[in-house]
Amino acid sequence: MTDREAARRLLEGVTEGWEADPESDVVWAGDHEGRRGVRMRQTVRESTTVWFAPGDLTVGVEAYVLSLPPAAPAPVLRQCLVRNAGVRRLHFALDRHGDLLLVGRIPVRELSALELDLVLAEAYQLVEQAFPALSVALREKIP
Repeated sequence: MTDREAARRLLEGVTEGWEADPESDVVWAGDHEGRRGVRMRQTVRESTTVWFAPGDLTVGVEAYVLSLPPAAPAPVLRQCLVRNAGVRRLHFALDRHGDLLLVGRIPVRELSALELDLVLAEAYQLVEQAFPALSVALREKIP
């Protein structure tokens, strides 16, 4: 079995466990276009979907935060950069469409159920903390 296949199996088992756990905020787990996703309930918005993309050497992690206007206000981007300094697994980034995402990579050889739990918890916490402030900053600067 390749490292990628082992990562895929671990992801399936862990994410299905999250979905089955009544104490978990995960409400969906499944596959789409080669990635494994989970949707978790949030208090600051309805939900956040976190995608895991197993590769040969790393598992990519990605979660959509919000869309930014083409000329995003400097305070919004500054908040993201400041928040990046205090995180370990995930970081704010812009995709090719200008959407704000959380992104990260886990080396396949370091992948474990605990590491997946920590990544999901970090995604939850970052959205909970950043989303309200970023939303306000966007409303204040954009007419």
